Amino acid sequence: MTADGDALAGFVGRHRRILVLSGAGMSTASGIPDYRDRDGVRRGKTPVQGPEFRKLEAVRKRYWARSMVGYPALSAAAPNAGHAALAGLQAAGRLGALMTQNVDGLHQRAGSADVLELHGNIHKVVCLDCHASFPRSFVQGQLVEANPALAGAVATPAPDGDAHLEPDALAEFHLPYCVHCGGTLKPDVVFFGDGVPAAVTREALARMEAADALLVVGSSLVVYSGYRFCRMAAASGKPIAAINLGKTRADDLLALKLEASAESALPALHIRLA
Repeated sequence: MTADGDALAGFVGRHRRILVLSGAGMSTASGIPDYRDRDGVRRGKTPVQGPEFRKLEAVRKRYWARSMVGYPALSAAAPNAGHAALAGLQAAGRLGALMTQNVDGLHQRAGSADVLELHGNIHKVVCLDCHASFPRSFVQGQLVEANPALAGAVATPAPDGDAHLEPDALAEFHLPYCVHCGGTLKPDVVFFGDGVPAAVTREALARMEAADALLVVGSSLVVYSGYRFCRMAAASGKPIAAINLGKTRADDLLALKLEASAESALPALHIRLA
């Protein structure tokens, strides 16, 4: 069923332990593109696949070249009114724990505490060989220094710090490397084709079990790592509400749905419940 703002406020008012699950629609107002249109159809080319990234140098070069160009726009993105309202609702005790499919870190910057990042954080990089960790900004410096010809490139931003760019000279592109062991670097995110780490899954399941309702914000739920929580909630009789522009994979499981953007619906909800 669809809902208006009053119905959503009533939903939040009736439940004291609402688990929030946010997706890419949460950050579009911050200038970070999402993966899908209103019908849940993926835009653009298939994102990099984790198994291919680890196996093929050519895939790693393509990823890092595009990321080198796309990351500055993502790193400059700021939390929007939806992030701020969500943090305010949490601080007021109106919403409970928060899980996100996003990797941009904007929830934390807006003031949300104890954010569980299901898919990791794009601002961190790990070495696949010695497991050292680095800030993404440090790796950006490596990339720019080693690839000055690409440093000034401009391209349309794509989701998660990617860019719509197909470099002509990938053979000459220099990959970043671990300064400790010289090993292979990978952003600390869950690529398509990879699974959510077991420890993160356990914590997410614990949060779902402790909740008395689920609120989905800005996610089509096409990816199973998010949809599974709707299935769990429905199976245990916990109501589900969603704020999303367009279809979701769980539309048939929802108690109510607000067809609105996160940056408009959440501030309005905060005002109603303040």
